[in-house]
Amino acid sequence: MRHALRAATLGAVLCSTAVADEAVSIPFEHYELDNGLDVILSEDHSVPFVQVNLWYDVGSKDEEAGRTGFAHLFEHLMFQGSENMDSDYFVPLQRIGAQINGTTSFDRTNYFEGVPSEELPLALWMEADRLGWLLPALTEEKLQNQKDVVRNERRQRYENRPYGMSWVWLFENLYPEGHPYHVPTIGRHEDLEAATMDDVKAFFATWYVPNNASLSICGDFEPAEAKALVEQYFGEIPRGEDPTHVTVEPTVLTEEKVVRETDAVPHDKVWIAWPTPPLYAEGDADLDILSDVLTDGKESRLYERLVRDKQIAKDVSAFQYSARLQSQYIIMATAAAGHTTDEVVAEIDAVRAELREQGPTDDEVGVSKLNWEANFYNDLLSINSKANRLNSYNTITGDPGFIEADQARYQAVTADSVQAIIQSHLTPTGRVVLHISPEEGE
Repeated sequence: MRHALRAATLGAVLCSTAVADEAVSIPFEHYELDNGLDVILSEDHSVPFVQVNLWYDVGSKDEEAGRTGFAHLFEHLMFQGSENMDSDYFVPLQRIGAQINGTTSFDRTNYFEGVPSEELPLALWMEADRLGWLLPALTEEKLQNQKDVVRNERRQRYENRPYGMSWVWLFENLYPEGHPYHVPTIGRHEDLEAATMDDVKAFFATWYVPNNASLSICGDFEPAEAKALVEQYFGEIPRGEDPTHVTVEPTVLTEEKVVRETDAVPHDKVWIAWPTPPLYAEGDADLDILSDVLTDGKESRLYERLVRDKQIAKDVSAFQYSARLQSQYIIMATAAAGHTTDEVVAEIDAVRAELREQGPTDDEVGVSKLNWEANFYNDLLSINSKANRLNSYNTITGDPGFIEADQARYQAVTADSVQAIIQSHLTPTGRVVLHISPEEGE
């Protein structure tokens, strides 16, 4: 029945969706300032808005032992004011209706503002001022305040949230002490508390330099004006030393690690995680397609078996968490009342074994690829997403135009290639199985 439904879905999608014969691209111009700042310009006059997006090639993977959390700490400090605009960064931008934020991951830190077209000079000036002149405005009071804010954020996001510690426990067991992905991006309390002004200044001077940054401007602007503004505001910031990025050998687990934890949670839940190929490496796209086969829709393999037929799980999801040094493939499920997470793992393994032996069907992979394609194209409707994608490609691959190669790797996925990645990476031994159960009396 499942295969028939997937085939029917594939036929419907093919009839209703025009599959592009040529890869979709994002028009852009790419150049470099004398100080090493990468600049990417992409005109899009569909709305009177412009996105300023700045990536720094630094994430928590680049932190030193005993000084974790610095990359995320600077995401906060960058909003506390700089020498020529020493006040809350949000205030002048929010007055003009801007969209402002920043994010940190293992691999990078980014900041972005979406502003009305006529306010591009303000957004660029403010970004340049905090890159070139943040440290003169950084005080002990600001540092201590933001250290406290980040530590409280760790409590809210991880320690006091149901299942919040799952991410910490997973990565502590997937990667050994000292590995760049062993500690979550937010860092450890003791490291943040011990951070001194000299520590954070040294981190900023190392990583927040123009030659370690990529600026993309996407939306309603005139290129000549944008170039002049970028040169005016960023051109005088001196180039720094080229920072050295961490490299590690891929982690290989040779046995299954079963971890059982209790916490203030309402249900029994389980995570199964494997180390997998890095972002853009061979197999990365295949695992994205596998996720759709396993858990997208009521006819997907795991949903049908665990939730609909056997009714041993309340929910199930699977995803490839892609990262630059190494990725992680994660399946998580919540046990239904009267059932255990061990039962859930057994049924997940049964489905995994079926796919290992027989592979998914061509129809399943075809539908999954079309779903991916629809989501990919939908993402390009936003100028914010386009600006961020250009920066992502440039920072990680060195090519802002990597979008065509990105699409090609998904188009190349087949049922056989999905089966091959299951056989090579989703083994019953090289993984972490994390069970989290309610505390006694919960």
